[in-house]
Amino acid sequence: MVSKSTRRSRLRPLLWLLLVAAIVAAGIRYFPWPDTQPKNSGRPPAGAPVPVGVAAVEKGNMPVTLSQLGTVTPLAMVTVKTQISGYLMQVAFKEGQMVNKGDFLAQIDPRPYQVALAQAEGQLAKDQALLKNAQLDLVRYNTLVAQNSVAKQTRDTQESLVGQNQATIKSDQAQIDAQKLNLTYCRIISPVTGRVGLRQVDAGNYVQTSDPNGIVVVTQLQPISVIFTLPEDNLPEVMKRVRAGATLPVTAFDRTGANEIAKGKLDTVDNQIDPTTGTVRIKAIFDNNDEALFPNQFVNIRLLADTVKDAIVVPVAAIQRGQPGTFVYRVKPDDTVEIRVVETGATDGEKIAVVKGLAIGDDVVIDGTDRLRDGAKIRRPGGAPGNSGRPVAAAPPDGSTPAAPNGAAPGQRRGPAGAQGSGAQGGGPQGANGERRGGGAGRPAQSNQ
Repeated sequence: MVSKSTRRSRLRPLLWLLLVAAIVAAGIRYFPWPDTQPKNSGRPPAGAPVPVGVAAVEKGNMPVTLSQLGTVTPLAMVTVKTQISGYLMQVAFKEGQMVNKGDFLAQIDPRPYQVALAQAEGQLAKDQALLKNAQLDLVRYNTLVAQNSVAKQTRDTQESLVGQNQATIKSDQAQIDAQKLNLTYCRIISPVTGRVGLRQVDAGNYVQTSDPNGIVVVTQLQPISVIFTLPEDNLPEVMKRVRAGATLPVTAFDRTGANEIAKGKLDTVDNQIDPTTGTVRIKAIFDNNDEALFPNQFVNIRLLADTVKDAIVVPVAAIQRGQPGTFVYRVKPDDTVEIRVVETGATDGEKIAVVKGLAIGDDVVIDGTDRLRDGAKIRRPGGAPGNSGRPVAAAPPDGSTPAAPNGAAPGQRRGPAGAQGSGAQGGGPQGANGERRGGGAGRPAQSNQ
């Protein structure tokens, strides 16, 4: 009789075999064999024309612009402070309003200074009476000296007393003028034309000349300036135009550089270069009638330094840089491309001047350059529908069959459901080269035009 342990030892290899079989079956189920069929990667097959964008080389004027980041800086920003101490009785401005030079802003209690003025005027009247009496005594002493009735020293002493009284009167008059000036300071007016900011103190407070914040800040907005810097390498070009008396236009754009804010002109160039940055500060003036520029705003500045007349220009997208240097893909008459090394000049960000390497009328590739090489065949952009937005070749003028889009064979087009039909009729039979052998009732082929 077979024991239980013997039966278990005989069943153990069978169990392991079943476990391995289950693991293999699961691997086949969840990890299938890779598909060996080629998939369409969206790229044209090897040897097929590459769809590209093409632009013609043109002749035109190329503006030489210098772009820098600038800060809007007001021509005048004044902190209005009190020149005397006293209680602030009235605030006559509204925060944010526009004021003109000389407009009334605030009133300080004038009563203490009115009392001081009255006291100075009383002292003046007293000293004037003393002076008059001293002058009368001097006249008497002069008569007595002429009669040898008094000593000359007495007359000389009286003359000195008259001079002292005259000096005292001048001092009294200065005190009166000082008190009148204090009364003028009690009425605070705007020193410049501009916009008032938020008030720094409310009516009823005691203000002093030592207050650091003042009463309000008035900022001139029209006109307004923008301060920006230029590298020292660009300075000779700008100074040459400035010394010639030219007015250099300056345009301010927003932070993104896409939206134009205001137009102005170059005002002045600083008298020294910053040795730490190698740049020079430049000020531009803007009318700012619409108040589009705001103090301390960061803007992108474009300074029109010069204009190159009758330059050969191409889109910036056509310029490539690589092992040959700076080059473009020039389109040849047989719709192939060649690498043409060029020498570039000024640019405005969208177009660039080509000093050497191209001629008027040449075509250059501006889109799809990443799939090109020297001698590659291209397809010029067209408007065929159903091409997923990819440019295709336009219909040739000689009536020959153009290259088909989406990887279809020559002479064929791909239908909406992926079925291929004849290049001329939808249901006619084809020969080996795609020509139509016979008539049919198929649909007319769509034109690429």
